[in-house]
Amino acid sequence: MTTKADALGLSAERLRYIDRFVQEKYVDSGRLKGAVILVARRGEVAHLGVVGQMDAERGRPMTADTLFRIYSMTKPITSLAFMMLVEQGLVALDDPVHRYIPEWKNLGVYDGGFMETFRTRPVERPMLIVDLLRHTSGLTYGFQQRTNVDAAYRKLKIGEIEKAGTLDTMIADLATLPLEFSPGTAWNYSVSTDVLGYLVGKISGMPFEQFLKTHLFDPLGMTDTGFSVPPSEASRLAACYTLGPKGVELQDDPTDSPYLSHPDFVSGGGGLVSTASDYLRFCQMVLNEGELDGRRYVSPKTIHLMGANHLPGGKELAAMSTSMFSEAAYAGLGFGLGFSTTIDPAATLIPASWGDLSWGGAASTAFWIDPAEELVAIFMTQLLPSSAYPIRRQLRTLVYSAFTESDL
Repeated sequence: MTTKADALGLSAERLRYIDRFVQEKYVDSGRLKGAVILVARRGEVAHLGVVGQMDAERGRPMTADTLFRIYSMTKPITSLAFMMLVEQGLVALDDPVHRYIPEWKNLGVYDGGFMETFRTRPVERPMLIVDLLRHTSGLTYGFQQRTNVDAAYRKLKIGEIEKAGTLDTMIADLATLPLEFSPGTAWNYSVSTDVLGYLVGKISGMPFEQFLKTHLFDPLGMTDTGFSVPPSEASRLAACYTLGPKGVELQDDPTDSPYLSHPDFVSGGGGLVSTASDYLRFCQMVLNEGELDGRRYVSPKTIHLMGANHLPGGKELAAMSTSMFSEAAYAGLGFGLGFSTTIDPAATLIPASWGDLSWGGAASTAFWIDPAEELVAIFMTQLLPSSAYPIRRQLRTLVYSAFTESDL
């Protein structure tokens, strides 16, 4: 009997094997509590796998509509929202950031010292909007734990989703700290996308979260995506776990999670909760070059621009990165405007297509969009950190091994 997967050029049997692989290698061994695996091709879902539990403490099984903390999978959404403002002519990629955040005009580069006694040197050029989109801004994350600037971020809790404070106070705090490097000279995973969220609100004149709801979530039908979980849906929020000294431990109990109330700090870099099917709506719109179900969100040219490698000199991410951590962990990748992009498939040493787009979240969620093969793959689970296991690489191999025909 021919299945939908077969009609889409994929082996249904091999797609089902992905579920068994995740179950046997990760769930049965206790490495993960559960997962949702979604594979779509040519605009249709070819496979939706559900394994394990969403809340092991209460023995609640994983479901297809489980709500997940997607952390940095928020970044591509925020980046695309910002590009909607670029399309309206309200902001340009080569604008200096201080045009919109005047208190940042005299930011310097770290040249020694500790918080409150930092020494700085002048930047080689001002931070540009494009630096925020591609993480070449000179900003950082406190969890990098690499420099004295990182330490200052931790002390001020800059970029921490559960922090007290707002986007406005984050901008004010950042005005008091030096940059890690002169903008455009290196790549560093950072709060840059949180700054983009702030700018979406400032430039549009609409609160950032309202802009996302009005211009993306509602028209896309992403009804389960937001910065908090409404009381009526609280039972669908998964537990989040962390890999600690004693193994996998509960990190965020869904019965008293901070995600059950609206945050003061609305993080465009990592604050969203979503489902696999909701995130597919966003990915399919990107795969369709900015259109879904007859509605256009951005132009094809904007999607092409976002998917191009914007690292100076066309360099690979690995060659420019100063980060101790990012959601990209293998060679052959460049970085676009909100996504990593494959620029050398052979160098990845896993199946990949030139120009595919991908990113992940801190709790091991991941997605990729392969325009050449008309493919979207989404993996949802809840384990910190995302570097705990090589499951993203394994999923790439397993999904592409299910191909029975290629569009290349």
